[in-house]
Amino acid sequence: MSLVPLLKTVMRPVMDYALPPRCPGCGAIVGADHGFCLDCWSGMRFLGPPCCARCGLPFEHEMGEGAACGACLAQPPPFDSARAVLAYGDVARTVALRLKYGRRIGLARLVAGQMLRHVPAEMEGALIVPVPLHRWRLWGRGFNQSALIADHLGRLTGLAVDKHGLRRVKRTQPLRGMNPKQRAQAVRGAFALAQGHGLAGRVIWLVDDVHTSGATAAACAKLLKGGGAREVHLLCWARALPRTGDD
Repeated sequence: MSLVPLLKTVMRPVMDYALPPRCPGCGAIVGADHGFCLDCWSGMRFLGPPCCARCGLPFEHEMGEGAACGACLAQPPPFDSARAVLAYGDVARTVALRLKYGRRIGLARLVAGQMLRHVPAEMEGALIVPVPLHRWRLWGRGFNQSALIADHLGRLTGLAVDKHGLRRVKRTQPLRGMNPKQRAQAVRGAFALAQGHGLAGRVIWLVDDVHTSGATAAACAKLLKGGGAREVHLLCWARALPRTGDD
C-alpha cells in the first residue's frame, strides 16, 4: 500500500472522531460522508417514473411510454426532457442553499452522485453543460454551483464538460418572488453562445441546481437548439412541483 492511502486509512478514525460525518440536511451526526439521517431521508421525495416524458412531472400511475402531461402537450418546452433528483422541499432547499450561499462546495459531489440515476448508460458522446453565471456574480460568489456539479458528474460518467460554450452575458435580478411571465422576461437575452462553441450536433445535458418556473432552462435550451444542438436534456437537483388542493 502506498503512503497516501495508508495515511488515509490510519487517520480516518481520528478524523471521524474529531469531525464526524454530518447529515447534509440537518447537521446530525451520521455514519458516512454525504449520508442523510433517517428524519431527513424520510422527508425527501425522490422523483422518477412514472412521470411526464418531457418535463418529468410526476404521474399518479403509469401512463405508458412517452406519455406527456397536459402542459407539455399544450406547449412543449424547448428542452427534450427535464429530470430532477428531488421535489423541492425542506431538505432539498437546505442542501441547495448550503451549496450556493453557504460555500459548502463538497455538496456538489453529493448532488452529482444522486443525479447519476437519471443519466442513461447509452449517452456516450453527450456533453455536459452547466447553466452559467454572469461574471460579476461569479466573481462575487467565487464559484458557479452548477459548474461544480457538472464537473463531478463528468468524472462519474466519463462525459466531457463544456463550461465555456454557453455564456451568461446579461446580469439578471434574482428570480425569487417573480411570477413565470416576469421570470421569462428577466432572462430574455441573458445567454449567448461563444464563437466556435462546438455544440452543434451534440446531445447536451444542461445542469442546474434548482428548477422552478423553467424560465432559465427554457432560455438556455432555445439558444442551444438554435445553435445546432441535437438534443437538450435538463438535469437538476430539485424542482418545484405545482401546488394541488391537498398541499
